[in-house]
Amino acid sequence: MKLFDWINSRYVDTVNIEKFSDDIIRESLHKLDPHSVYLTRDEVKEMNEPLEGNFEGIGVNFNIFNDTMYIVSTIMGGPSEKAGVKAGDRIIKIDGEIVAGIGLTSKQITSKLKGKKGTVVTIGVKRKDAKDIISFAISRDKIPIYSIDAAYSINNSIGYVKLSRFSHTSISELTAALNRFKKEKINNIILDLSGNGGGFFDVAISMADEFLEKDKLIVFTQGVHTPKKEFLSTSKGLFEKGKLVVIIDEGSASASEIVAGAIQDWDRGIIVGRRSFGKGLVQSQFVFPDESVVRLTISRYYTPVGRLIQKPYNNGYNEYSKELAKRVKHGELLNKDSIHFADTLKFYTLAKKRIVYGGGGIMPDVFVPIDTSRYSDYYRKLLSNGIMNKFAIQYVDKYRRALTEKYPDFKHFKNLFIAGDTILRELIKYAEDRSIKYKSSEFEISKESLSTFIKALIARNIWSNNEFFEIFNVKDVSVNRAVEVINNWDNYWVSK
Repeated sequence: MKLFDWINSRYVDTVNIEKFSDDIIRESLHKLDPHSVYLTRDEVKEMNEPLEGNFEGIGVNFNIFNDTMYIVSTIMGGPSEKAGVKAGDRIIKIDGEIVAGIGLTSKQITSKLKGKKGTVVTIGVKRKDAKDIISFAISRDKIPIYSIDAAYSINNSIGYVKLSRFSHTSISELTAALNRFKKEKINNIILDLSGNGGGFFDVAISMADEFLEKDKLIVFTQGVHTPKKEFLSTSKGLFEKGKLVVIIDEGSASASEIVAGAIQDWDRGIIVGRRSFGKGLVQSQFVFPDESVVRLTISRYYTPVGRLIQKPYNNGYNEYSKELAKRVKHGELLNKDSIHFADTLKFYTLAKKRIVYGGGGIMPDVFVPIDTSRYSDYYRKLLSNGIMNKFAIQYVDKYRRALTEKYPDFKHFKNLFIAGDTILRELIKYAEDRSIKYKSSEFEISKESLSTFIKALIARNIWSNNEFFEIFNVKDVSVNRAVEVINNWDNYWVSK
């Protein structure tokens, strides 16, 4: 553009034209709608990686602990596990270069470990009780990124699935979980989409398809320049008959809302939680020669009964970005009665003719307020400063051998381990050493929650996310309400 030439050749100061043009494009797209975006090539790669379902690296989960990369776990069957790297190891060197104690960020260390499949990276590891640094030459490989954080049976009749994103691997992961539940004769499912910001549209269609009978409308899209297009369920799904509860909240968006909306509109299951985010704009990708892209909104999502999923954005991007904060201020996360819908937004479900509402997001059938009763300021400070996670890492690092000997498997740990007063006193001291002052009254309010959370974190550091959620969800209000709904199924099939 001529404007850029003038700025580059005549402007009073030096200007980074590339950044300037990027900023102009971003700002211009924000004037159109909140979800049309410009992404650089690197941003595209970073955003797509968790959705593609794999990356190329050495296969470890790690945390930065005391300015050192601490291996929380190795990925089963991955290059690091095969090479002999163990949980609790600290990476001191990468390709001969010191990486510990010099202030490197997680992103900087990750970039050194990732690389093309088949290339070799050498790491130097400090292992507890080992005198010298141990060297491993590891051949990089494709490393899976799982979208299901947890899949386990709550009891003999209810299976729980926590999906964090809609990625290319989500359907195969869900299929594996449903088949396992089938073998265990579990015929009721809780699908937890809380905090799930979405992902691939086609994966959302396939996921809804697993729960709906053939030829059911899942969603339709339409825009000024895009004709109406309907997406229907196809082949026989794995779970078309059993009781189904879907958990959503204010962080559930896009693909999550497509699934929840279809399940609700067809009266296939009951939606539990709080009103979802309200992202119902469809983007198409247009690629520039430098591989940067514009994701431009071309149509809108509508649920089977015709509800628009997208919440209003008439007042501009800045106001739109504050909408969730406004929900908090108006008390929507605490009280269903603070949410008011116009009669013009009233719709009826397709099978049982229950009342549901449009106007942005999916309103659950069973409202569950956010739980604030057990979370004091002290608890929130521990959480926001990462104290509990760091403490759990240190605790497992210190007692790993004793823990694994006393609790040889997760079942023993879950049933017998208690994060009692001794551990909590250690946590209090750990926090005080990091300038988080102990407040006894606030601690007592949150004591039970702290104990559960610490136990869950310890489980994750020994096993995986699956075990974390199996412990953490015991006290989760939405999960417990979902169980209650399944156990009292007939009571919930009325308009709420």
